[in-house]
Amino acid sequence: MSGAAAEGAPASFAPILARFHAWLEDARRAGEPEPTAMALATVAPDGAPQVRMVLLKESDARGFAFYTNLGSPKAAELHAHPAASLCFFWPSIKCQVRIDGRVEPVTDAEADAYFATRPRLSQIGAWVSKQSQPMPGRLRLERECAAFGLRHGVGPISRPPFWSGFRVVPARIEFWSGKAFRLHERTGHLRAGDTWTAERLYP
Repeated sequence: MSGAAAEGAPASFAPILARFHAWLEDARRAGEPEPTAMALATVAPDGAPQVRMVLLKESDARGFAFYTNLGSPKAAELHAHPAASLCFFWPSIKCQVRIDGRVEPVTDAEADAYFATRPRLSQIGAWVSKQSQPMPGRLRLERECAAFGLRHGVGPISRPPFWSGFRVVPARIEFWSGKAFRLHERTGHLRAGDTWTAERLYP
């Protein structure tokens, strides 16, 4: 995860991003098994909400990025309606962060760089998996992975052209901290142009 500021990013976003990174680190130290797991909500072609868990891979002043198969339903939904909501929940520290914003694709260079850091078996899986399509059986998938691995030997595996990432550029971020008697603390941050404003919210 990167904490570096992007050129042109609002300066008022820096403390908001710093708070997010601090909570993420607190969740790691508290032993959360998947601290970067986040619910991603998109809009289906019929207008129905769709939600699933994905993993945050980059978070900086540009936004919050994740990667996926571009043939997946979520990718199609984001191309058709480039807006999304994210939700992190860390039970161990009783904290939640919600993020709403527009969505943009990451660059090919960013996708290549991240793909190169993935474990080899994950790289193979990205090539072989027809994400979300019906699968005849688990054995079929395992055989296809084994065959792909044999064909490529020990050489590097390039990123599939159908695999890349998206970045949620935040327009609103809300921090929630659980407190006794359900008197929780909530703070909403809203972007207007190059300025972020904050307001306290009732629990």
